[in-house]
Parts: sequence; C-alpha cells; structure tokens
Amino acid sequence: MNGFVVAAPHSGSGKTVVTLGLLRALRDAGHALAPAKAGPDYIDPAFHAAASGETCINLDPWAMRPVLIQALAANRGVERLLVTEAMMGLFDGAADGTGSAADLAALLGLPIVFVVDASRMAQSVAALVSGYRDHRPDLTFAGVVLNRVGSTRHETMLRAALEPLGVPVLGVVPGDKGLSLPERHLGLVQAREHEALEAFIAHAGTVMADACDLDALANLALRQAQDEGGELAPVSRLPPLGQRIAIARDIAFAFAYPHLLDGWRAQGAELSFFSPLADEAPASDADAVFLPGGYPELHAGSIAGATRFKTGMEAARDRGTAIYGECGGYMVLGEGLTDADGAPHAMLGFLPVETSFATRTRHLGYRRLAPLAGAPWPMKLTAHEFHYATVTREGPGETLFAVRDAQGADLGHYGRRVGTVSGSWCHVIDRVD
Repeated sequence: MNGFVVAAPHSGSGKTVVTLGLLRALRDAGHALAPAKAGPDYIDPAFHAAASGETCINLDPWAMRPVLIQALAANRGVERLLVTEAMMGLFDGAADGTGSAADLAALLGLPIVFVVDASRMAQSVAALVSGYRDHRPDLTFAGVVLNRVGSTRHETMLRAALEPLGVPVLGVVPGDKGLSLPERHLGLVQAREHEALEAFIAHAGTVMADACDLDALANLALRQAQDEGGELAPVSRLPPLGQRIAIARDIAFAFAYPHLLDGWRAQGAELSFFSPLADEAPASDADAVFLPGGYPELHAGSIAGATRFKTGMEAARDRGTAIYGECGGYMVLGEGLTDADGAPHAMLGFLPVETSFATRTRHLGYRRLAPLAGAPWPMKLTAHEFHYATVTREGPGETLFAVRDAQGADLGHYGRRVGTVSGSWCHVIDRVD
C-alpha cells in the first residue's frame, strides 16, 4: 500500500493539524492523495477533505472486517498516497485492547510518522520515541515530526537526543498560535462551521512545507503494493436501506460514513440529499430516508420550525417509507428534545422517545449489535456510540438491537421501532459475516 500513518503518543499532540498541513503541502507539491482517518471519527475527515480536495474515508480496525479495510485502502492507496491520521495514541484502541492505529498500520503494512509534542521536553524525547518505536516489532517506524518546538536551541537539543537512536527527524514544527482549531463537546467544531478554514489550512500547509521533508515523506510512502494473487475478491457490504435513499445532510446531520454510502451506491442504490435546516423535504419518490447523526441539539429550534421538512417526513412515513435515524437522527425522530438551556423543542414525534441535552452525560464506546425483529438489517453489526444526550422518557414500541460493548458486556436493548420508522443511538459501521 502506498502511504503512511500519522500517529502520536496521545491525543492533543497536534497530529490533526500536522496531517492537515501535510495534506495541503503534498497536494500543492503535485502528489495525488487519498486521505483517511483511523477509527470512527466523523469530524476530522471533513477537514482532511478540505485540505486535500479528496473525500476522506474511515478505516476502523476494530469495527471493520480486515477484508473491508484492505479493499477500501487498495481502492484508494495504490496510485495515490494514503495519508491516514491515527486516533488517540498509537497503541490506544477499544476497551478490549484491540483496534488501535498500530493494528491498522500492521494490517496494511504502512509506516508510522510519529508526531511528538516537544513543547515541554528536551532530552527526554529519546526515551519516549525509543519506547514507542520498540514496543511492537511488527511496525515500521519511519521517523518523527517534532511539534511545537520553541527555538533553534530547543531543536538542537532534541536532535542531539534522538541521533543515537537512528530515528529520522522528518520535520521540526515551531510553536504557532495560528495552528489551533476550536473544539466543542464531540471534538473539533465542524469544518463547515469554521469561518476561515481555507486560510487556516493554507497557513498550515505553508508551515509544514517549510518545516517537514516532503520528499522524504513521499518517498517513504511509495512502497510496492503487496499483491500476490491479483485483484482483491469482492467484499460483502452493508445492504442499502432501499433502492432510492433520501439522506439528510447539513451541519445538524453531518455524520454519515462515506464507505457506507459508497457501498450502497455500488449495490445499485440511488442517493439523494436534503437539508432539514434549510426546511427541505426528502425526495417524494424515496423508498427509504436516512437521518444520520450530527448536532441537532445545537439547532433544535430551527428543526422544530422546519414545516416543509416535517410535512415531507410525515408523507414519507404515511406511504410506508423505511425511515431510519442514528444518534442525532434518532433524537429528531422522537417526540421532543430539550436543549442545553433547558428549553424543550417538539421533534417529529415518530418514535415514543424524549431526549435531553440539558444535563450532559457522556456515552462512548464501540458496540456489537444483534438485530431484533424489524431492524433495518438482518445480520449482526458493529457500531459506535458517542453522545452526551440522555433519554428522559421512552414509551411503548419494539426495540431495535440487542447490544454489547467491546468487552462483551450486555448493555440491553437499544432503539425503538414503530411501523417502518426506527432508530437508535448507535452509528453502524460494518456487518459481521
């Protein structure tokens, strides 16, 4: 596979900004790119797409079957550079200890570009880097990018400490207050909400072009694709929700995985998109409607007042259209949503569920789903749950999934189904064959 994984010891090391800058700098240098994000993240991929001009895919070593990861990577990373940003720290995975960025790099044979926040260390960098380099012998540790370096003297001390290790220094990035991104409760503020995104990415690209050895990064990425038996065999994908699927898409409904949508297209489904925040209705000829997750809790008043959206959704329900919502979409399918200020807002009322964002409780982790009667898919699934909202009331209705966490603990039944309308907190990622 052609590419590398940008990883770090822990979150907050600056690997997202380094990745964005490298994507822009490599693009400007004429390299064809295929950005990817390890794990279940929805937000970073939109920044990757803005920096590279290409759709960013998720490669999730816990939730995706290895054959799917290999197929997705091979489709994008043979003729282009597959630049993959890790999640959390290099060896951090799910609660069961699997599914780390290191596992992904080992599966795909990708080298590690290791980003170290050097702002508060000098000679100690050698112990940190050697520990990570030597922890797993099945990884290729290509080199380090020293981030947030304070001065030329600081750089000299860091390089001197690393020299005995023989680890290449691929970049030295100075501390720069202009290389920071605003955050909120689920991570970074979305790319589409960043008022000066292009200027920020352009600046990051200039910094990384000056600070990093782009030729060395491109050369280490140009590895011979391992292909012992010709083309990869076809990989089964998650079946589409219908033949003509209308999908909500705006800043309140932004969390839809590209690999799922692409998989549905590959199986012949026709996808259309509509914006509830713009008071748009789903296509009248759709036989399925998908409300993905996002931030409806930040736009509850606008959603509640979107009359054409509500009328169109009611018409879809009344004609028997399959309607499915995940996380934020599940909240909107419910009867009411209380925002952070404690103000209640009427939602679609399709499912007997009321949710609240007034008192935040974090729900986070991978999930294994077993479908119950009437679930959108008949097979077992992998999924991820991440939200701060809580259910304040659940009325009668069939539940959707029997759920276990990554360690196998029984979490009970999730979701609700009424007729052809269903939803749950879980973001579905892949099928289990």
